[in-house]
Order: sequence, then structure tokens, then C-alpha cells
Amino acid sequence: MPIITVQMLEGRTDDQKKALVERVTDAVTDTTGARKEAVTVVIEEMAKQHYGVAGKRLVD
Repeated sequence: MPIITVQMLEGRTDDQKKALVERVTDAVTDTTGARKEAVTVVIEEMAKQHYGVAGKRLVD
């Protein structure tokens, strides 16, 4: 039972998230042979003020 967690910045549309879940599920089933019904995809969205790169938050 593969469980895939995708962490990304907030701001994607519902259609984009739907497509992401579909494509990640397809990639997992294609590469592992897992049944589609056994694949779980969790999207964790982060606010830009909670994410930093190179010592700076993305909102700064």
C-alpha cells in the first residue's frame, strides 16, 4: 500500500491538484505494479511564509 506525500507551496487550483493525484498514482502503479486502489496520495500545502530558501522566506 504505497502512501505518497507531496509537499508544495499553496496556490495550486483544484484542477491542478486533481491532475497531480492522477499522474502520481499512475506513476506509482506503472513502476511498482501496485493496484490503483492501493495507492494513497497526500498533498500537504505550505504557506510561503512557512518556507525558506537560501536563508530567506519566500515572502521576504
